[in-house]
Amino acid sequence: MGHDNGAIEDWWGADPAAIGKRIEALRDEIDRLDEQLVLLLSGRARCALVIGQLKKHLQMEIYQPAREEAVLKHVRAVNPGPLDADAIARLFERIIDEARRLERAVQARERESDSGK
Repeated sequence: MGHDNGAIEDWWGADPAAIGKRIEALRDEIDRLDEQLVLLLSGRARCALVIGQLKKHLQMEIYQPAREEAVLKHVRAVNPGPLDADAIARLFERIIDEARRLERAVQARERESDSGK
């Protein structure tokens, strides 16, 4: 927030009502950011699904460790903080895991529909 280790009174004054309003404003901002994150993650998942279809066409494995390593290296490099690089990597490991799960689920459904013909 740009404030060093000063007391909360140094930031917003001692007025509990003012501090409460600031908390609510920050929570509203978090809600807006969460909405953006959901949209971005959905867009990323759509890309992963198309990649999964292309991998299937090329008979490639879903799990591509070199690509995962490249993604993690990239997000660590572009991370401005305040989350440290390890935290960002853990978050993206989870995002990648979910994308891989989604690819596998779609491929499984496609196999089921192909075998049912």
